[in-house]
Amino acid sequence: MAIEFFSSSSLQKSSLFQKEEIEILIRSLFNKASTHGSTRVDLSYWTFTFVFNVMMRIGTGKSCVCEEDIGREKGKKIIEEMRGIFFANLLVLNVCDFLPVLKWIGYKGIGKKMDFTNMKRNEFLNRLLDEFRREKSINAAGRTERFKKTMLIENLLFLQESDPEFYTDDLIKSLLVVLFVAGAETTSMTIQWAMRLLLAHPKAFHKLRSEIDSKVGNERLLNESDFANLPYLHCVINETLRLYPPVPLLLPHYSLEDCTVGGYDVPKNTILMVNAWTIHRDPELWDEPEKFKPERFERMEGEKEGFNYKFVPFGMGRRACPGANMGMRTVSLVLGSLVQWFDWKSSVDQLEEIYEMDASYNSKVISSKDKPLEAICIPRQNCIQLLSQL
Repeated sequence: MAIEFFSSSSLQKSSLFQKEEIEILIRSLFNKASTHGSTRVDLSYWTFTFVFNVMMRIGTGKSCVCEEDIGREKGKKIIEEMRGIFFANLLVLNVCDFLPVLKWIGYKGIGKKMDFTNMKRNEFLNRLLDEFRREKSINAAGRTERFKKTMLIENLLFLQESDPEFYTDDLIKSLLVVLFVAGAETTSMTIQWAMRLLLAHPKAFHKLRSEIDSKVGNERLLNESDFANLPYLHCVINETLRLYPPVPLLLPHYSLEDCTVGGYDVPKNTILMVNAWTIHRDPELWDEPEKFKPERFERMEGEKEGFNYKFVPFGMGRRACPGANMGMRTVSLVLGSLVQWFDWKSSVDQLEEIYEMDASYNSKVISSKDKPLEAICIPRQNCIQLLSQL
């Protein structure tokens, strides 16, 4: 995965999917708003649909929700189904992992719920594999042309032919699950938190807008080649990740042998959790840690890995998230495009909502389903001509 799909050259290949999907997102929002000059939108739904479509196209070459259905009831039902298949029971800690005795009594039906979710997920992935196998048999003569390693599922099925004992169906389905689960909700949530924070801090919003206007303009869509010229956009995303890391406790680590970490004896078979939330808000490491101050990252660019090991939204070292670059590119593209083409107004008191969410964030990961982000979308007057031509 790291070599074939998350390397710089591979990310360039997959950027075509992102480019096409961002055009669909911007065009769909404009069409929805153009009738009345503005529209109230559920950004949680729109951003998740965009990200999941990108992940689906990287994995399978096909969008999950077609352009005609985005924003309509059919599209919303499809996304709800995908959430149930891939994200049910994922965003809460399983107490049975910490008190295994509870598994014996079927505590709160957690085991049954997870089995049911796994069954639905397996059915969906089996349908995908069967569909691609049928297409492959129909287009057997054109296999050389089709298998260009641009889609994960095709690449893995091709490898399965040469090494079926290793590339089993279970392995292929597991890698697809990793792509969808690790790539969609985390990326979507980061975009939503960034928009929430920008709406609550108009000065930061307008500073980012000014940077994009001066470096990119309003005569073309922002693209990946612009990121190097948009340092404040990068600062906004980093500050969002600092305040609201998508996985506050990172992924659990498991010790295979007795070891010593930071002076603490860690026995074999211990689950170790890294609390990124606490590290990112430690007053000994950060000046005014509870405040949204993107400018703090302008002063940190020269520091070593993890900004002196105090900024770890993706983990660090060998176990760091291999999809970090893909995630950052996706967040940058969506956030920059939303700011470039539209004016936004909060449909609620955004600051008050953020404080309410902040109080509960420390105890659980908040999904977009828990607190959807609603905002008023208004096409910018000087961008309407280009938007109408997309």
